[in-house]
Amino acid sequence: MSRAIYPSLKGKRVFISGGGSGIGEGLVEAFVAQGARVAFCDIAQAESDALVERLGDAEYAPAFYPCDLRDIEALQAMMAKVDADLGGIDILINNAANDDRHSIDDVTPAYWDDRMAVNLRHLFFAAQAAIPAMKRAGGGVIVNFGSISWHLALPELVLYQTAKAAIEGLTRSLARDLGRENIRVNTIIPGNVKTPRQMKWYTPEGEAEIVSAQCLDGRILPADVAALALFLASDDARMCTGHDYFIDAGWR
Repeated sequence: MSRAIYPSLKGKRVFISGGGSGIGEGLVEAFVAQGARVAFCDIAQAESDALVERLGDAEYAPAFYPCDLRDIEALQAMMAKVDADLGGIDILINNAANDDRHSIDDVTPAYWDDRMAVNLRHLFFAAQAAIPAMKRAGGGVIVNFGSISWHLALPELVLYQTAKAAIEGLTRSLARDLGRENIRVNTIIPGNVKTPRQMKWYTPEGEAEIVSAQCLDGRILPADVAALALFLASDDARMCTGHDYFIDAGWR
């Protein structure tokens, strides 16, 4: 399948959280293929190193920054280093998250705080850190990743879904406050994307059940999600902000 090329993305300075595997890996690959200068963070050292090596022959090889996003001081220091290393940040992709299953009875105050730190808090502070660079450049793009899970009310994900629902509110708030600075903010809401992590939750029967609930046959792949992110980050989407964009094959 041939993919769109966006001239406006060439040379853009892009930061992607959780870029070492799964959807994040697909995002890194896609922006690198556009000729963007990509930096990404993750806690998965081996997978991230392998990705950098695999894309090492690109016009701009991606740069990997190890970081646990629960540590806000470490996040802020990393974002400052990315800004300095790239000479700015034009596009922020807030992708990192973790959808570990849990029951209501399992939730303690400490676990609540940890899940909010993993799935919600770092999106705001990454944006806060990137905004000055975007203002210096005369504009920028923030793409936050939500989840279809809370729209479907899936079981055993109460904290993940709480965080993901809040991200849509965060997007609309940032879009309003940053719009006059020419900074656009949107949410991508993926359906069930076929990644190694997701496959550990589903049997072949469960996978078939998901496809049967979609309007379209087939599984959503990271490259499909990345294609939407490329559009929203490009100048072609210059009047798109403050909204949620589903890529779920019509899963209902």
